[in-house]
Amino acid sequence: MRKTDNLGGITAFVTTAQQGSFTAAAELLGLTKSAVGKSVSRLEARLGLTLFLRSTRRLSLTPDGEAFLSRCQQAIDILEQAEAELTAHVIHPAGRLRVDLPSAFGRQRILPILLAITQRYPELSLTVTFSERFVDLIEEGIDLVVRIGELADSSGLVARRLTTQKLVICAAPAYLKAFGEPQCVDALARHRCVVGFRRNQPLSWLIKSADGKITRFTPPPTFEMADGDAMLAATLAGCGLSQLPRWLVAESLASGALVEVLAETAGGEMPISAIWPKNRQMLPKIRYAVDELIKAGLEGRLD
Repeated sequence: MRKTDNLGGITAFVTTAQQGSFTAAAELLGLTKSAVGKSVSRLEARLGLTLFLRSTRRLSLTPDGEAFLSRCQQAIDILEQAEAELTAHVIHPAGRLRVDLPSAFGRQRILPILLAITQRYPELSLTVTFSERFVDLIEEGIDLVVRIGELADSSGLVARRLTTQKLVICAAPAYLKAFGEPQCVDALARHRCVVGFRRNQPLSWLIKSADGKITRFTPPPTFEMADGDAMLAATLAGCGLSQLPRWLVAESLASGALVEVLAETAGGEMPISAIWPKNRQMLPKIRYAVDELIKAGLEGRLD
């Protein structure tokens, strides 16, 4: 059997994994459920591996299946890139764009832009996940991530700054009535605090000193949360003080649901960047998405 004859089995496998069932894959591929199932079975026999755990109720990938799916997606991306480089002068964003976003900022600021792009280009599909963790884009087959904070150097990646988020310390009026308002940074050590949590460590706060320098302060982590929306909810509930991005708390500050404290220490900022693999930057789907995000940053729509 020629190697190219095996591509049908790989297509059936990837489509089934993405759709979650042989029936859905068959509808998408224009084949019968039996044909798709037999194609996947032949692939498993050729590999000598079980790719799916089958039951009457559900279909799920085995560890070998998950590993093989990742490699197949990487191969598909290479083929897409080759096609894109040949037709970049005429092609529009198309195919599947896999994006990983920070939770609160991603949902509120980035996702609406990505959805608007798909309205303009219906041939573009999205797979969107939300996390704050380090992501190996190549290994996990992700096309584009947005991250908040300083970036580690990587020769295999390209990064563009989209905007910066300005930080503010705030609390609910009920909390300040019960525990008082801190008058200096040292007083924070005696307060209940809602802090961010990444890689099993609480995040420090950025404090501007009287001479304008930005220093880091580690508050007492009464509540540790790895999600900005959860931090906001806890702060609104009166659980303690928190340093949050101004874009996230602007409405709550305006309505009086939150009150800014230690305003003289405000001024800390964190960069927000788009990052993608260097070897995929010619793909129209990535290039267009990044251009739109940069444009939104310049227009202030990400603030």
